[in-house]
Amino acid sequence: MAKLMKRKTKTLIFIFIISVILSLKFPSEIEDERAKREKLEKEEMKFSVFLQRESAMSTQGGVISSADELHGLEYDFYRQNCPQAESIVRSTMAKIYSQQNDISFGLLRLLFHDCFIKGCDASVFLDDSNGNKNHSVERQATPNKTLRGINEIDMIKEELENACPGVVSCADTLALATRDAVVLAGGPFYPIFTGRRDSTQSYFDEAMDEIPKPNDNITQTLFLFSRRGFDERETVNLLGAHNVGKISCDFIRDRLTNFSGTGQPDASVDPNFLNELRLACQDSSSTDHDGTVASMASRAMIFQGLSSSVPSGARFDNHYYQNLLKGRGLLFVDQQLMADENTARFVAVYASDDGTTFRRDFSRSMVKMSNLGVLTGTLGQVRNKCSFPIRQS
Repeated sequence: MAKLMKRKTKTLIFIFIISVILSLKFPSEIEDERAKREKLEKEEMKFSVFLQRESAMSTQGGVISSADELHGLEYDFYRQNCPQAESIVRSTMAKIYSQQNDISFGLLRLLFHDCFIKGCDASVFLDDSNGNKNHSVERQATPNKTLRGINEIDMIKEELENACPGVVSCADTLALATRDAVVLAGGPFYPIFTGRRDSTQSYFDEAMDEIPKPNDNITQTLFLFSRRGFDERETVNLLGAHNVGKISCDFIRDRLTNFSGTGQPDASVDPNFLNELRLACQDSSSTDHDGTVASMASRAMIFQGLSSSVPSGARFDNHYYQNLLKGRGLLFVDQQLMADENTARFVAVYASDDGTTFRRDFSRSMVKMSNLGVLTGTLGQVRNKCSFPIRQS
């Protein structure tokens, strides 16, 4: 009996050793996997460069001249006067992301709000009031009051100024940092052509009227995006940026209790999801001791993937579209993508695969967004501090 037990033990040990050996990957296999991964990354980068050039070289009129094809922007614009610029942005952004892994959505929203008003010129940062309290600046506009990322861009800009004073614009800093933040969140890499310059004025009135709002219907959303040259498909994939980060309960409270003044919740919200949102936001309407509503920073915030079977909103994937198909869009403007036959079709396309289609189209649209209305050459200026214009002598 003892011999039999000993023989069985030896057999089990032998089987265990063989299974471990078989599970191990030989160096050649590891190298093959690494090579495949590097090849995939290179292909994505090459494809992104193609998208960037294609977008920069296209207009409504068709073929354009070589002098205009990049709107005055260049690839690696700072290669001579600040060759380390992009690496400074990348490394500083990585440090910021390690402490705030939800900053990607904040920067995407900041870039969007900047580029949507008069182009990507960093006007959203600017305080050009000269002390005049009657002069409202762009960042004071209602849609911009909850923007995040301004302090983080200031941090990156300070590093750039230490290395290369007066060289890299705030507009380029924002465009590069946003791209790097998207990559850090697991999103696609897309090269950024640089050479943007900064606006000398801000645009309060335009920001009040022309930035899409969380409660806009699909007609208004498509109208505002079309004014910037984006078609229905591009509109749907740009709104997919909502798949990362957090949404304040303030932006959805009306949908939960008193939608459009009806005294009822939004009927387009899935009932189970409605209960989850109410539970998550029930403590967010508390007031301070003086009776005022608690500050935005202290209010409840909701991840896009709340209580869902799909991945949480901390990573860049296509769960946003999968949620819309189930009536689980957080913002009214999001769920409204299902109210139009054409936009609903694109939602279904992006939700149908592993996210490859969305990532590809998102890269294309971000290229286009980042090139809107840029100032180059002698237009505008390069600010030393993003909040203040350089006074001309």
